Amino acid sequence: MHEPGPPRTTSVGESVELAPRSPDPDGTYEWTLRDAPAESDARVDGQPVSGSSDDGELLVPGETSRPDAPVVHLRPDAPGTYVLTLDAPDGTHRQRVRAYPDERQSVELRVPAADLPVDDGDVDRVSVMWPHNDRLLARDRPERDGDDWIYEVQIPPGRHGFSFVANDDPGNEHRDEVTVPGPGRPRVSMSATVVEGGEGEGDADASSVRIVADTEAPPDLDGEGDAGRRTGESPVAVDFLVDDRDADPETVARIESLAAGDTLTIPLAELSDDLSGGIRVHAVPNADRYGAAETIRIERDEEGAVGAGEGGSVTVSDPHAPPEWADSPTIYEVFVRSFAGDTLPTTFREIERRVPYIESLGVDTLWLTPVLASPTEHGYHVTDYYDTAADLGSREAFESLVAACHEAGIKVVFDLVINHTSRDHPVFQMHAAGVDAYADHYRRADGDFDVTDTDWAELAAGDMPEYYFNWRRIPNLNFDSPAVREWLLDVVDEWSAVVDGFRADVAWGVPHGFWKEVSERVPDDFLLLDETLPHDPFYGEGEFDVHYDTSLYDALRDVGAGDAPADAIADAFARAEWLGFDDPGVQMRYVENHDEERYLAEYGREALKAAAATVFTLPGAPMIYAGQERGNETYRGPVRWHDGDNDLTDFHRDLAALREREPLLRDGAVDFEGRAADVSVVDGDPERVTAYERTPATDDFEGDDHDADPDPLLVVVNFADRPVTVEVPAGFETDLFAGDGSGAVDEGVTVESVAVLR
Repeated sequence: MHEPGPPRTTSVGESVELAPRSPDPDGTYEWTLRDAPAESDARVDGQPVSGSSDDGELLVPGETSRPDAPVVHLRPDAPGTYVLTLDAPDGTHRQRVRAYPDERQSVELRVPAADLPVDDGDVDRVSVMWPHNDRLLARDRPERDGDDWIYEVQIPPGRHGFSFVANDDPGNEHRDEVTVPGPGRPRVSMSATVVEGGEGEGDADASSVRIVADTEAPPDLDGEGDAGRRTGESPVAVDFLVDDRDADPETVARIESLAAGDTLTIPLAELSDDLSGGIRVHAVPNADRYGAAETIRIERDEEGAVGAGEGGSVTVSDPHAPPEWADSPTIYEVFVRSFAGDTLPTTFREIERRVPYIESLGVDTLWLTPVLASPTEHGYHVTDYYDTAADLGSREAFESLVAACHEAGIKVVFDLVINHTSRDHPVFQMHAAGVDAYADHYRRADGDFDVTDTDWAELAAGDMPEYYFNWRRIPNLNFDSPAVREWLLDVVDEWSAVVDGFRADVAWGVPHGFWKEVSERVPDDFLLLDETLPHDPFYGEGEFDVHYDTSLYDALRDVGAGDAPADAIADAFARAEWLGFDDPGVQMRYVENHDEERYLAEYGREALKAAAATVFTLPGAPMIYAGQERGNETYRGPVRWHDGDNDLTDFHRDLAALREREPLLRDGAVDFEGRAADVSVVDGDPERVTAYERTPATDDFEGDDHDADPDPLLVVVNFADRPVTVEVPAGFETDLFAGDGSGAVDEGVTVESVAVLR
């Protein structure tokens, strides 16, 4: 089926990419705009979209050399619903896009010329580089205003990091940030129950499914936070959207009309035999801004366990539920070419021989940096998606490593690199050499944007491959091409049959629609982890299960450097809610990774222990980067085996063991107020200490261990170079992290790096 996926949401001023699924590169595809809001300037004349369009057009065909338009980009100009159809080889499919009001505000980015790391007289030009232009250098240029460089732009509320890059050289980068006042994004969760027989009459035909959307407004943030105190005055509403893949337009409209506020009640009679595959219902929270949608699936089940009656039973499920094994996993990242140490070359066999060590850390998920053929040590320049790197070993050796991990109870996550390839990949070489079949495989850009001084082969006058930053060796693939999408979906199929999950490199560079297709394509028990910088809740909208928590990562760096108090951890936690994340358990919490300098080298051993304790005592998936626990100070260097820090290694083991023993550390809620706010430092630097309480998430606590004590836990973390003494509220008797967990709590509690009190 070439259906284009679920209904999509966006806002005025932001485009959304629409594409057929399981595309046939030899098929013909045409998109037609069928309906648009009355306020839109769009022409709804039933004419297909094809050819090229100016930047001002509402529906822009993808950048390919094809006469048809397999992929289009909708740029709504008014709030409301846009209805499109896709004529594909297997028939006509309907796609709706709900556009919300423009969220952007006009701001001015201003940097004094004296702040650039280049003498003013030597600056010929300046680039803006940030997420809002996909880190594409030379596209957006500030203008000189007296002693400053300024750039005017429209962006949504929030705290936005940006760089002014002198002379288009990332080595001459000045980093700054701008705060745009305004509300955060609302959040939603869904529940459904089967209501029997109408008014208690026992009439099966009157039974219904009642869906309730529980919405939440974003938290307030203070004036020094991400976006001021204004969260907006609009109450949070919810829009229910029935998936157009599951029913005809008349049935979709009829079911959606049954919504009343935050409740949608669907009579079972609406789930006719024509809907034997069930229906998916999406709920979109919206107020001053809109949030990420949640989804449930309703299916008739003749053998079902929910509801009853002559029409059979009904099953309600979450079609995007993460695998059970990935509920707060402990992740261990291995940089594959340095893990074996400084003598032996790292191979799959050498990693396999060290699985008992990984198991000893209490790890249940192993993330391997790229293992496919590549000319580079880091492996992110892929030259063959179907073969493992020769220096690491054969595919059989890789599968042996996976099997050994499984035997040890460890899942394996594969680094999926599909935003780009190496320019040494034969596909790029054929593209660059003008082979027609590969003409659309890579994105092209105006050669005036080149900042690499590379002598590129031109396919059109003055063009060059597109790349992010100054990554001249890894050109961007073109997801407007059905041939590229078919190729990369085949890669997904190839490796999802071997491993247990993907960590998606540069996830932010790949279209949302493609990730939604990947999510529905991989096995049900498969984990998807995104590298999205900064983190974005919309990558969790039927796409990824776990996300990089860049907010906490940045806060831990600021605390380690002494640029922020330890209480900045609370601000980072609140920021994820403000951004629109509903579940704190979907964040990967990390101190360092293969792309960053080691925390130990930057901020010292005691700060590292406190940072590690933080990621292990907050909800989510804690991650250890191999060598972090051994005292490594080089970010990609060999793991320190013979001269490693065994005490630091045991510290990480103890954190993982405590988290395994205490379900509240994995599943409970977090409270930075209440009793945590009553913790006081009586000896030491209070700026280096923070506290939070882990409490049951519900009144009826249900952890993995039904015998676990649900009494709240008080976590106190100390980033200082020496122990501190704190006073804690009455009622806490034991420090669970002290030795064997029998540390008695007196009036004053000594905290070296962390105390976990019950």
